[in-house]
Amino acid sequence: MNHTLLITALLATLSLAACDKPTVVTVPAAPVAPVAVPGPAGPQGETGSQGETGSQGATGYQGTEGVQGETGKTGDGTTVIVVPAEAAAPAN
Repeated sequence: MNHTLLITALLATLSLAACDKPTVVTVPAAPVAPVAVPGPAGPQGETGSQGETGSQGATGYQGTEGVQGETGKTGDGTTVIVVPAEAAAPAN
């Protein structure tokens, strides 16, 4: 069994080494075109005119008042304390 594994590994290594390796082809660079350089800035133009102020929008309508709820019933004097459940520790 050890011989079979060794021979298989040796054949795999030789078959990979015998593969055709690609040749790197260098493409010649294209000639560089001249770059335009901007000239000096011209004089500043005149200031534009002020725009008109828009008209004010219409006022919205007042909403209607909601229905008043009924008064709650009085308690029987028993106090109930609800203890919140402990929160689980955050997972990291």
